[in-house]
Amino acid sequence: MRCERIWRNARLATMAPSLAGLGEIEDGLVACADGRILYAGPAGEAPALEPEASIDCDGRWITPGLIDCHTHLVYGGDRAEEFELRLAGASYDEIARAGGGIVSTMAATRAASEEDLIATALPRLDALIAEGATTVEVKSGYGLDLAAEMKQLRAARALGNRRPISIRTTFLGAHATPPEYADATSGYVDLICREMIPAIAAAGLADAVDAFCETIGFSVLQVRRVFETARNHGLPVKIHAEQLSNRHGAALAAAFSALSADHLEYLDQEGANAMARAGTVATLLPGAYYFMRETRRPPIETLRMRKIPIAIATDSNPGTSPLTSLLLTMNMAATLFRLTVEECLIGVTRNAARALGLADEVGTLEAGKRCDLAIWDIERPAQLVYRIGLNPLHARVWGGA
Repeated sequence: MRCERIWRNARLATMAPSLAGLGEIEDGLVACADGRILYAGPAGEAPALEPEASIDCDGRWITPGLIDCHTHLVYGGDRAEEFELRLAGASYDEIARAGGGIVSTMAATRAASEEDLIATALPRLDALIAEGATTVEVKSGYGLDLAAEMKQLRAARALGNRRPISIRTTFLGAHATPPEYADATSGYVDLICREMIPAIAAAGLADAVDAFCETIGFSVLQVRRVFETARNHGLPVKIHAEQLSNRHGAALAAAFSALSADHLEYLDQEGANAMARAGTVATLLPGAYYFMRETRRPPIETLRMRKIPIAIATDSNPGTSPLTSLLLTMNMAATLFRLTVEECLIGVTRNAARALGLADEVGTLEAGKRCDLAIWDIERPAQLVYRIGLNPLHARVWGGA
C-alpha cells in the first residue's frame, strides 16, 4: 500500500474513544496518504506499506495536534493598563465607567485596518502553533457593528492563509452592547438578528454563532432570539454561560443542541442535565478563572457524573485571559479545577474537536481523519500537563506536512 510518509518507532496517545484512557500504544506507527491518516496503531499490525518517506521518531510520543476551541485572538489595542489599575484596586465597573473594558477594545478594533488586525493576531497564533496547535477557533465580538464584525471575521479567516493551521470562525456579535445602543440593548439584538447574522451567513464568514448570556451581557430571551436566527441561517450555536451567575444559559443552549457551553462556574443540575441530553460539550476556561482571581470552580463532579464531555481552551483575549499557551492551560485546569491528566489531554484534542463540530475530522489518531500530529520529547503524557514554562514539542504536522 503506497503512502506519502510514515512515522515509526513512536509511542502513540491516540485519544481514540474505542480505546481505554488516552489510547496509548507503545510500539506505534502512523501512516499518511493525501493529508489523511491511513493507519495509526501498533507497528506489528500495520498493513504492508510503501512510504515515500519514513521518519524514525526515536521513541517519542505522538498525540493528535492540539485544538484551542475558544479564543478571541483577533482584536485591536491592548488592556495592560487596565491590568495595572485592577492591581491597584480598581473594580471592573470602575474601569468600564471610565471607558475601559470591552468598549475600549471595541474602539481600537473599529479603528484598526483588517491588515492591522491580522498582523497583531499572528504573534498570538504563532505562540499556539509553537506548542503543537493545529486547529484554533477565533471569535469576533469586538467590533459590535456589522462592518467591524465582518472585518474581524475576515481577519480571522486570513490567519489560516498566512499560517499552516485550520481556523474556525465564530460570530459573537452578542458579546456586549455597543455605546450607541447603551440604553437600547433590545434594539442592538434586533440589529444582530435583522442585519448582522443574515449578512455574515450570506458571506460565509462564520462557522457558528455565540452569545454572552450574563447579567453584564444578554438575557436568556435575547440570546434565544439570536439562536433562533442562527438556526434559521443554518449556523450551529455556542454560548458563554454561567460564568458570573446562573442565568440558565447552558440549558437554553442545550435546547438548541449547542456545540458547547463555555465557562460554567455557576452551572446547576438542571443545566447539566440538559447539556448531557443534548450532547453539548462543557468548555472550561481556567485562564479567565485565574486572571480574574475567581473562587467558584465549575462543578467538575457534576460534569463527570453526567458524562458531559469536557474541553479546555485558552479563552485568549485582551481583558480577562491574555493567554496563548495550551500547555499552561492544561496545567491550570489540573491545578485549579482538579482535572485529571487524561481529562486535560482529551480536553485539548478529542473533546475540543467535538466542541467545534469537527469530531469526524480531527482530535484523534484514527484512520480517515486529517493527519494533524504533535510529536513530543517526553517520557510520558503526564509531562505535558505537569511542566510549567517548558515546551517539549519536537515537531508538528498539519495535514500530513
